[in-house]
Amino acid sequence: MGKKKVFSILATLILVFSMIGCSKSSSSEGGKDKDGKITLTLWYWNRSIDDDLIKKVNEQFPDINIKAQKIDGGEYKTKLQTALTTGTGAPDIVGLNDWVTEFLPNHDKFVNLLDYGADKVKDDYLDWKWNYGLTPDGKNLIALPMDTGPTALFYREDLFAQAGLPTDPEEVSKELATWDDYIAAGEKLGAATDAKMFDTLNRVFTQSISQSDHAYFDENDNFIGDSGAIKEAWDRAVTIHEKGLSADLTDETEWNAGMNNGQVASFIGAVWVKNILKDAAPDTAGKWRIARAPGGDGNNGGSFIGILKSSKYPEEAYKVIEWMMNPENQLQSYVTMDLFPSTPSIFEDPKMSSPEEFFGNEETTKVFSESAKNVKPRYFGVDFSRVNSIYSDALTDLAKQGGDPKKAWDDVLKNVEKELSR
Repeated sequence: MGKKKVFSILATLILVFSMIGCSKSSSSEGGKDKDGKITLTLWYWNRSIDDDLIKKVNEQFPDINIKAQKIDGGEYKTKLQTALTTGTGAPDIVGLNDWVTEFLPNHDKFVNLLDYGADKVKDDYLDWKWNYGLTPDGKNLIALPMDTGPTALFYREDLFAQAGLPTDPEEVSKELATWDDYIAAGEKLGAATDAKMFDTLNRVFTQSISQSDHAYFDENDNFIGDSGAIKEAWDRAVTIHEKGLSADLTDETEWNAGMNNGQVASFIGAVWVKNILKDAAPDTAGKWRIARAPGGDGNNGGSFIGILKSSKYPEEAYKVIEWMMNPENQLQSYVTMDLFPSTPSIFEDPKMSSPEEFFGNEETTKVFSESAKNVKPRYFGVDFSRVNSIYSDALTDLAKQGGDPKKAWDDVLKNVEKELSR
Protein backbone atom coordinates (compact mmCIF):
# COMPACT_ATOMS: atom_id res chain seq x y z
CA MET A 1 0.00 0.00 0.00
CA GLY A 2 1.45 3.40 -0.99
CA LYS A 3 2.23 6.19 1.48
CA LYS A 4 -0.34 8.49 -0.10
CA LYS A 5 -3.08 5.88 0.33
CA VAL A 6 -2.11 5.23 3.98
CA PHE A 7 -2.11 8.96 4.67
CA SER A 8 -5.53 9.28 3.02
CA ILE A 9 -6.99 6.50 5.20
CA LEU A 10 -5.53 8.00 8.37
CA ALA A 11 -6.89 11.42 7.50
CA THR A 12 -10.33 9.94 6.92
CA LEU A 13 -10.25 8.11 10.27
CA ILE A 14 -9.20 11.27 12.10
CA LEU A 15 -12.07 13.16 10.47
CA VAL A 16 -14.59 10.44 11.41
CA PHE A 17 -13.46 10.30 15.05
CA SER A 18 -13.50 14.07 15.33
CA MET A 19 -17.06 14.10 14.01
CA ILE A 20 -18.07 11.44 16.56
CA GLY A 21 -16.50 13.52 19.31
CA CYS A 22 -18.41 16.59 18.19
CA SER A 23 -21.59 14.56 18.03
CA LYS A 24 -21.23 13.42 21.64
CA SER A 25 -20.44 16.87 22.91
CA SER A 26 -23.45 18.43 21.20
CA SER A 27 -26.10 16.37 22.99
CA SER A 28 -27.67 19.62 24.15
CA GLU A 29 -27.67 22.81 22.13
CA GLY A 30 -27.71 25.04 25.23
CA GLY A 31 -24.62 26.90 26.41
CA LYS A 32 -23.21 30.26 27.52
CA ASP A 33 -22.72 33.27 25.27
CA LYS A 34 -19.80 35.69 25.44
CA ASP A 35 -21.57 37.68 28.18
CA GLY A 36 -21.93 34.60 30.36
CA LYS A 37 -25.66 34.37 29.73
CA ILE A 38 -27.03 30.82 29.74
CA THR A 39 -28.91 29.68 26.65
CA LEU A 40 -31.57 27.02 27.13
CA THR A 41 -33.17 25.42 24.09
CA LEU A 42 -36.87 24.60 24.09
CA TRP A 43 -38.89 22.38 21.76
CA TYR A 44 -42.65 22.85 21.48
CA TRP A 45 -45.40 22.67 18.87
CA ASN A 46 -47.89 25.28 17.69
CA ARG A 47 -50.33 26.41 20.38
CA SER A 48 -48.81 24.18 23.06
CA ILE A 49 -47.15 27.09 24.87
CA ASP A 50 -47.98 30.79 24.73
CA ASP A 51 -45.27 32.52 22.68
CA ASP A 52 -45.58 35.62 24.88
CA LEU A 53 -44.87 33.49 27.94
CA ILE A 54 -41.67 32.23 26.35
CA LYS A 55 -40.58 35.83 25.72
CA LYS A 56 -41.26 36.71 29.36
CA VAL A 57 -38.80 34.05 30.53
CA ASN A 58 -35.97 36.34 29.48
CA GLU A 59 -37.46 39.14 31.59
CA GLN A 60 -38.00 36.91 34.61
CA PHE A 61 -34.52 35.39 34.34
CA PRO A 62 -32.09 38.05 33.04
CA ASP A 63 -29.20 35.59 32.99
CA ILE A 64 -31.07 33.09 30.83
CA ASN A 65 -31.85 33.22 27.14
CA ILE A 66 -34.52 30.87 25.77
CA LYS A 67 -33.92 29.57 22.28
CA ALA A 68 -37.33 28.21 21.29
CA GLN A 69 -37.96 25.98 18.31
CA LYS A 70 -41.54 25.42 17.18
CA ILE A 71 -41.78 22.00 15.54
CA ASP A 72 -44.61 20.68 13.38
CA GLY A 73 -46.99 18.66 15.53
CA GLY A 74 -47.06 15.76 13.08
CA GLU A 75 -43.28 15.36 13.27
CA TYR A 76 -42.75 16.28 16.91
CA LYS A 77 -42.94 12.91 18.64
CA THR A 78 -40.73 11.18 16.05
CA LYS A 79 -38.15 13.96 16.22
CA LEU A 80 -38.03 13.68 20.01
CA GLN A 81 -37.68 9.89 19.87
CA THR A 82 -34.82 10.25 17.39
CA ALA A 83 -33.04 12.78 19.59
CA LEU A 84 -33.33 10.49 22.61
CA THR A 85 -32.09 7.48 20.64
CA THR A 86 -29.11 9.18 18.99
CA GLY A 87 -28.25 11.45 21.91
CA THR A 88 -27.61 14.34 19.54
CA GLY A 89 -29.35 17.61 18.80
CA ALA A 90 -31.66 17.34 21.81
CA PRO A 91 -33.05 20.44 23.53
CA ASP A 92 -32.75 21.32 27.21
CA ILE A 93 -36.48 21.75 27.77
CA VAL A 94 -39.07 19.71 25.92
CA GLY A 95 -42.84 19.80 25.61
CA LEU A 96 -44.63 16.45 25.84
CA ASN A 97 -48.17 15.79 24.70
CA ASP A 98 -50.68 13.42 26.30
CA TRP A 99 -48.45 10.54 25.18
CA VAL A 100 -46.08 11.43 28.03
CA THR A 101 -46.60 8.00 29.62
CA GLU A 102 -44.98 6.33 26.62
CA PHE A 103 -41.70 7.96 27.67
CA LEU A 104 -41.78 6.84 31.29
CA PRO A 105 -39.65 3.73 30.54
CA ASN A 106 -37.04 6.20 29.25
CA HIS A 107 -37.03 8.20 32.46
CA ASP A 108 -33.24 7.89 32.56
CA LYS A 109 -33.18 10.23 29.56
CA PHE A 110 -35.04 12.89 31.55
CA VAL A 111 -34.08 14.94 34.57
CA ASN A 112 -35.91 13.68 37.65
CA LEU A 113 -37.71 16.87 38.65
CA LEU A 114 -38.14 15.57 42.19
CA ASP A 115 -34.38 16.05 42.61
CA TYR A 116 -34.90 19.78 42.11
CA GLY A 117 -37.76 20.23 44.54
CA ALA A 118 -40.79 19.58 42.35
CA ASP A 119 -42.54 17.90 45.26
CA LYS A 120 -42.88 21.37 46.82
CA VAL A 121 -45.28 22.45 44.03
CA LYS A 122 -47.17 19.16 43.72
CA ASP A 123 -50.22 20.54 45.51
CA ASP A 124 -50.54 23.28 42.87
CA TYR A 125 -51.69 20.68 40.34
CA LEU A 126 -54.54 18.24 39.83
CA ASP A 127 -53.44 14.90 41.31
CA TRP A 128 -54.40 12.78 38.31
CA LYS A 129 -52.55 15.10 35.95
CA TRP A 130 -49.41 15.17 38.09
CA ASN A 131 -49.29 11.38 38.27
CA TYR A 132 -49.21 10.95 34.49
CA GLY A 133 -45.65 12.30 34.49
CA LEU A 134 -44.60 10.05 37.39
CA THR A 135 -43.03 6.62 36.98
CA PRO A 136 -45.15 3.76 38.42
CA ASP A 137 -42.82 3.41 41.42
CA GLY A 138 -43.32 7.10 42.22
CA LYS A 139 -39.58 7.79 42.24
CA ASN A 140 -39.14 9.77 39.02
CA LEU A 141 -41.10 12.75 37.73
CA ILE A 142 -40.16 13.41 34.11
CA ALA A 143 -42.42 16.42 33.48
CA LEU A 144 -44.58 19.10 35.07
CA PRO A 145 -48.23 19.44 34.01
CA MET A 146 -49.20 22.09 31.50
CA ASP A 147 -52.78 22.25 30.21
CA THR A 148 -55.59 19.69 30.49
CA GLY A 149 -58.51 18.55 28.32
CA PRO A 150 -61.56 18.08 30.58
CA THR A 151 -64.62 16.84 28.70
CA ALA A 152 -68.31 17.77 28.66
CA LEU A 153 -71.43 17.38 26.52
CA PHE A 154 -71.75 19.80 23.60
CA TYR A 155 -75.40 19.95 22.48
CA ARG A 156 -77.73 21.94 20.24
CA GLU A 157 -80.36 23.57 22.43
CA ASP A 158 -82.75 24.14 19.51
CA LEU A 159 -82.62 20.51 18.35
CA PHE A 160 -83.08 19.23 21.90
CA ALA A 161 -86.13 21.49 22.21
CA GLN A 162 -87.61 20.12 18.97
CA ALA A 163 -87.25 16.60 20.35
CA GLY A 164 -88.87 17.47 23.68
CA LEU A 165 -85.61 16.96 25.55
CA PRO A 166 -84.40 19.21 28.38
CA THR A 167 -82.52 22.28 27.19
CA ASP A 168 -81.12 23.92 30.35
CA PRO A 169 -77.54 22.69 31.00
CA GLU A 170 -78.26 21.68 34.58
CA GLU A 171 -81.39 19.79 33.55
CA VAL A 172 -79.55 18.10 30.70
CA SER A 173 -76.79 17.02 33.10
CA LYS A 174 -79.41 15.60 35.45
CA GLU A 175 -81.64 13.81 32.93
CA LEU A 176 -78.83 12.57 30.66
CA ALA A 177 -76.63 11.39 33.50
CA THR A 178 -75.81 7.95 32.09
CA TRP A 179 -74.97 6.55 28.68
CA ASP A 180 -78.26 4.66 28.70
CA ASP A 181 -80.07 7.97 29.27
CA TYR A 182 -78.06 9.51 26.46
CA ILE A 183 -78.82 6.69 24.00
CA ALA A 184 -82.54 6.79 24.85
CA ALA A 185 -82.51 10.55 24.25
CA GLY A 186 -80.81 9.88 20.92
CA GLU A 187 -83.66 7.62 19.86
CA LYS A 188 -86.19 10.25 20.86
CA LEU A 189 -84.31 12.94 18.97
CA GLY A 190 -84.00 10.73 15.89
CA ALA A 191 -87.76 10.20 15.83
CA ALA A 192 -88.48 13.93 16.07
CA THR A 193 -85.76 15.49 13.88
CA ASP A 194 -83.49 14.73 10.95
CA ALA A 195 -80.42 15.07 13.17
CA LYS A 196 -78.31 12.35 14.74
CA MET A 197 -77.42 12.47 18.42
CA PHE A 198 -73.83 11.21 17.90
CA ASP A 199 -71.17 12.31 15.43
CA THR A 200 -68.88 9.25 15.28
CA LEU A 201 -68.54 5.80 16.83
CA ASN A 202 -64.92 6.56 17.59
CA ARG A 203 -65.87 9.48 19.78
CA VAL A 204 -68.34 7.33 21.72
CA PHE A 205 -65.60 4.74 22.26
CA THR A 206 -62.86 7.24 23.15
CA GLN A 207 -64.96 9.28 25.54
CA SER A 208 -66.29 6.18 27.25
CA ILE A 209 -62.72 5.10 27.97
CA SER A 210 -61.77 8.59 29.19
CA GLN A 211 -64.42 8.29 31.91
CA SER A 212 -62.99 5.02 33.21
CA ASP A 213 -60.12 4.32 35.59
CA HIS A 214 -58.79 1.58 33.29
CA ALA A 215 -57.76 1.38 29.65
CA TYR A 216 -55.87 -1.26 27.66
CA PHE A 217 -53.27 -2.21 30.28
CA ASP A 218 -53.05 -2.73 34.02
CA GLU A 219 -50.28 -1.22 36.15
CA ASN A 220 -48.03 -4.19 35.33
CA ASP A 221 -48.52 -3.59 31.58
CA ASN A 222 -50.64 -6.70 31.13
CA PHE A 223 -53.14 -6.31 28.30
CA ILE A 224 -56.72 -6.09 29.59
CA GLY A 225 -58.36 -4.59 26.51
CA ASP A 226 -60.39 -7.71 25.83
CA SER A 227 -62.78 -7.04 28.71
CA GLY A 228 -63.81 -4.47 31.31
CA ALA A 229 -64.01 -0.80 30.35
CA ILE A 230 -62.75 -1.40 26.80
CA LYS A 231 -65.31 -4.08 25.97
CA GLU A 232 -68.04 -1.95 27.53
CA ALA A 233 -67.01 1.05 25.42
CA TRP A 234 -66.88 -1.10 22.27
CA ASP A 235 -70.34 -2.59 22.93
CA ARG A 236 -71.74 0.89 23.52
CA ALA A 237 -70.42 2.12 20.18
CA VAL A 238 -71.84 -0.98 18.46
CA THR A 239 -75.27 -0.41 20.06
CA ILE A 240 -75.33 3.16 18.78
CA HIS A 241 -74.26 1.91 15.36
CA GLU A 242 -76.96 -0.74 15.22
CA LYS A 243 -79.64 1.73 16.31
CA GLY A 244 -78.55 4.12 13.55
CA LEU A 245 -77.93 7.02 15.95
CA SER A 246 -74.53 8.14 14.63
CA ALA A 247 -73.90 10.43 11.67
CA ASP A 248 -70.53 8.69 11.16
CA LEU A 249 -68.70 11.88 10.21
CA THR A 250 -65.23 10.36 10.28
CA ASP A 251 -63.71 12.80 7.79
CA GLU A 252 -62.78 16.31 8.99
CA THR A 253 -64.53 18.01 6.08
CA GLU A 254 -67.66 15.95 6.67
CA TRP A 255 -67.56 16.73 10.36
CA ASN A 256 -67.27 20.47 9.79
CA ALA A 257 -70.19 20.44 7.38
CA GLY A 258 -72.27 18.22 9.67
CA MET A 259 -71.79 20.58 12.60
CA ASN A 260 -72.71 23.63 10.56
CA ASN A 261 -75.80 22.19 8.83
CA GLY A 262 -77.43 20.67 11.90
CA GLN A 263 -76.75 17.05 11.02
CA VAL A 264 -75.45 16.40 14.55
CA ALA A 265 -77.22 17.38 17.76
CA SER A 266 -74.50 16.61 20.29
CA PHE A 267 -71.15 15.04 21.11
CA ILE A 268 -68.88 14.65 24.11
CA GLY A 269 -65.67 16.58 23.63
CA ALA A 270 -62.75 18.22 25.40
CA VAL A 271 -62.64 21.91 26.24
CA TRP A 272 -60.28 22.61 23.33
CA VAL A 273 -62.98 21.48 20.88
CA LYS A 274 -64.82 24.75 21.56
CA ASN A 275 -62.62 26.69 19.16
CA ILE A 276 -62.73 23.92 16.57
CA LEU A 277 -66.53 23.97 16.70
CA LYS A 278 -66.66 27.76 16.37
CA ASP A 279 -64.53 27.60 13.24
CA ALA A 280 -66.44 24.64 11.79
CA ALA A 281 -69.98 25.85 12.45
CA PRO A 282 -70.22 29.65 12.35
CA ASP A 283 -73.86 29.47 11.22
CA THR A 284 -74.85 27.79 14.49
CA ALA A 285 -73.56 30.52 16.82
CA GLY A 286 -75.74 30.88 19.89
CA LYS A 287 -77.39 27.47 19.48
CA TRP A 288 -74.87 25.32 21.36
CA ARG A 289 -74.75 24.67 25.10
CA ILE A 290 -72.40 22.75 27.42
CA ALA A 291 -73.44 20.27 30.15
CA ARG A 292 -71.69 17.64 32.24
CA ALA A 293 -71.04 14.55 30.14
CA PRO A 294 -73.31 11.50 30.37
CA GLY A 295 -71.42 8.68 32.01
CA GLY A 296 -69.06 10.87 34.01
CA ASP A 297 -66.17 13.28 33.68
CA GLY A 298 -63.12 12.55 31.58
CA ASN A 299 -60.03 14.07 30.04
CA ASN A 300 -58.86 14.10 26.46
CA GLY A 301 -55.52 15.77 25.73
CA GLY A 302 -53.30 18.15 27.62
CA SER A 303 -49.54 18.60 27.72
CA PHE A 304 -46.45 18.44 29.94
CA ILE A 305 -43.00 20.00 30.06
CA GLY A 306 -39.74 18.32 31.07
CA ILE A 307 -35.95 18.59 30.94
CA LEU A 308 -33.63 16.17 29.16
CA LYS A 309 -30.68 14.60 30.96
CA SER A 310 -28.38 15.93 28.24
CA SER A 311 -28.96 19.50 29.44
CA LYS A 312 -25.87 21.17 30.90
CA TYR A 313 -28.02 23.42 33.07
CA PRO A 314 -30.78 21.30 34.65
CA GLU A 315 -31.08 23.49 37.76
CA GLU A 316 -31.65 26.64 35.74
CA ALA A 317 -33.97 24.80 33.36
CA TYR A 318 -36.08 23.58 36.28
CA LYS A 319 -36.44 27.11 37.66
CA VAL A 320 -37.69 28.18 34.23
CA ILE A 321 -40.32 25.46 33.80
CA GLU A 322 -41.54 25.74 37.39
CA TRP A 323 -42.11 29.46 36.83
CA MET A 324 -43.70 28.97 33.41
CA MET A 325 -46.22 26.47 34.78
CA ASN A 326 -47.17 28.27 37.99
CA PRO A 327 -50.89 29.04 38.52
CA GLU A 328 -50.58 32.69 37.52
CA ASN A 329 -48.97 31.88 34.17
CA GLN A 330 -51.40 29.03 33.50
CA LEU A 331 -54.25 31.49 34.08
CA GLN A 332 -52.76 33.90 31.58
CA SER A 333 -52.25 31.12 29.04
CA TYR A 334 -55.94 30.26 29.35
CA VAL A 335 -56.95 33.88 28.83
CA THR A 336 -54.75 34.29 25.75
CA MET A 337 -54.76 30.78 24.23
CA ASP A 338 -57.58 28.77 25.85
CA LEU A 339 -55.06 26.32 27.34
CA PHE A 340 -57.16 24.92 30.18
CA PRO A 341 -55.09 24.95 33.41
CA SER A 342 -53.95 22.01 35.49
CA THR A 343 -53.81 24.27 38.57
CA PRO A 344 -57.25 24.15 40.26
CA SER A 345 -56.56 27.08 42.61
CA ILE A 346 -57.36 29.47 39.76
CA PHE A 347 -60.58 27.79 38.57
CA GLU A 348 -62.63 30.32 40.53
CA ASP A 349 -60.69 33.33 39.27
CA PRO A 350 -62.98 35.82 37.45
CA LYS A 351 -60.63 35.71 34.46
CA MET A 352 -61.43 32.02 33.99
CA SER A 353 -65.07 32.48 33.15
CA SER A 354 -67.26 34.87 31.20
CA PRO A 355 -70.42 34.58 29.07
CA GLU A 356 -69.69 33.08 25.63
CA GLU A 357 -71.94 34.27 22.84
CA PHE A 358 -71.41 31.16 20.71
CA PHE A 359 -72.79 29.07 23.56
CA GLY A 360 -75.84 31.21 24.24
CA ASN A 361 -73.92 33.37 26.74
CA GLU A 362 -73.33 30.37 28.99
CA GLU A 363 -70.22 30.48 31.17
CA THR A 364 -68.96 27.11 29.99
CA THR A 365 -65.69 27.22 31.94
CA LYS A 366 -67.61 26.38 35.12
CA VAL A 367 -68.70 23.07 33.61
CA PHE A 368 -65.20 22.15 32.43
CA SER A 369 -63.69 23.14 35.79
CA GLU A 370 -65.94 20.70 37.61
CA SER A 371 -65.10 18.04 35.06
CA ALA A 372 -61.36 18.59 35.54
CA LYS A 373 -61.67 18.14 39.30
CA ASN A 374 -63.37 14.76 38.93
CA VAL A 375 -61.30 12.93 36.32
CA LYS A 376 -60.46 9.39 37.41
CA PRO A 377 -56.76 8.46 37.51
CA ARG A 378 -56.02 6.08 34.66
CA TYR A 379 -52.98 4.05 33.65
CA PHE A 380 -52.13 4.33 29.96
CA GLY A 381 -49.06 2.15 29.48
CA VAL A 382 -46.30 2.53 26.93
CA ASP A 383 -48.23 0.84 24.12
CA PHE A 384 -51.47 2.81 24.46
CA SER A 385 -51.19 4.63 21.12
CA ARG A 386 -50.29 1.51 19.12
CA VAL A 387 -53.19 -0.48 20.51
CA ASN A 388 -55.70 2.36 20.47
CA SER A 389 -55.25 2.89 16.73
CA ILE A 390 -56.27 -0.72 16.08
CA TYR A 391 -59.60 -0.25 17.85
CA SER A 392 -60.16 3.15 16.23
CA ASP A 393 -59.49 1.87 12.72
CA ALA A 394 -61.87 -1.04 13.25
CA LEU A 395 -64.69 1.25 14.41
CA THR A 396 -64.13 3.54 11.45
CA ASP A 397 -64.39 0.57 9.10
CA LEU A 398 -67.54 -0.62 10.87
CA ALA A 399 -69.14 2.80 10.50
CA LYS A 400 -68.24 3.21 6.85
CA GLN A 401 -68.39 -0.33 5.51
CA GLY A 402 -70.68 -2.16 7.91
CA GLY A 403 -70.04 -5.81 8.60
CA ASP A 404 -70.32 -8.11 11.59
CA PRO A 405 -69.38 -6.33 14.86
CA LYS A 406 -68.52 -9.66 16.49
CA LYS A 407 -66.05 -10.51 13.76
CA ALA A 408 -64.65 -6.98 13.90
CA TRP A 409 -64.05 -7.40 17.64
CA ASP A 410 -62.34 -10.76 17.18
CA ASP A 411 -60.15 -9.29 14.44
CA VAL A 412 -59.16 -6.41 16.72
CA LEU A 413 -57.96 -8.78 19.42
CA LYS A 414 -56.00 -10.83 16.89
CA ASN A 415 -54.35 -7.68 15.52
CA VAL A 416 -53.53 -6.45 19.01
CA GLU A 417 -51.90 -9.76 19.89
CA LYS A 418 -49.84 -9.58 16.72
CA GLU A 419 -48.80 -5.96 17.40
CA LEU A 420 -47.78 -6.61 20.98
CA SER A 421 -45.73 -9.68 20.03
CA ARG A 422 -43.42 -7.63 17.84
